[in-house]
Amino acid sequence: MRRQVKQMLFAVDIGNTNVTIGVFEKDSIITSFRLNTDTNRFAEEYLLSINSLLSLRNINVNDIDSCVICSVVPPLTPVFSQVSVDLFSVNPLIVGTGIKTGIKILYDNPKDVGTDRITDAVAAYNLYGGAAIVVDCGTATVFDAISANGEYLGGSIAAGARLSADALFSKTSQLKRVELLAPDKVIGKSTTLSLQSGLVLGNVYMIEGMVRKFIEEMGGDPIIIGTGGLSTLFSNVTNIFHHVNENLTLEGLRIIYNLNI
Repeated sequence: MRRQVKQMLFAVDIGNTNVTIGVFEKDSIITSFRLNTDTNRFAEEYLLSINSLLSLRNINVNDIDSCVICSVVPPLTPVFSQVSVDLFSVNPLIVGTGIKTGIKILYDNPKDVGTDRITDAVAAYNLYGGAAIVVDCGTATVFDAISANGEYLGGSIAAGARLSADALFSKTSQLKRVELLAPDKVIGKSTTLSLQSGLVLGNVYMIEGMVRKFIEEMGGDPIIIGTGGLSTLFSNVTNIFHHVNENLTLEGLRIIYNLNI
């Protein structure tokens, strides 16, 4: 009997800290997971990890018939392209120049915008409609503004909580690594609580202030969307987000792939 094709899409978001991977069956995400970003790993090593994780989730690699990749780590782009060819026998769609996104980029130099930021903008506009501000809480805390007409207006980039924590640990003699948790009070009574106050609450209040200024400049009533690995932690402290969607970039990749087939 001929095997029925399930139309599964393998979506890969290669970030500076994590590689976030999602599998879609038609338009629904059925699983997602993260791997550490490591430019020293070979394609075969990533392939083995991915194959094992898919197997644990009862996903047959033979059912995956398409792949889309966005990357802000250029050395890993060909690595995951090779993984796609070797594991799924599929040449991936790589988000970049010449790819249809449905978004008009109003940056001074459109090529300077990270593909992950454009992918987030595509997802925000298509999933939530109208003007939006995306706050990606990852290695960096990145703000992106999208107009009601589907235009990428630009944004802002600040050091993220984990990056700040690493810098404090590596550049000081007496400060230690701490778990990123939100303390009950801003005034910390210990070094650990003081660090958590600055790293977590400091980022949250920066986000709130930046979002207010974005709204002033954009006008109207944009939807505020939180994404990235720390978005859930921050959303427990602030009500600034209308939506928190940790799979926003993966959803954007799915939309972009569908626009280009």
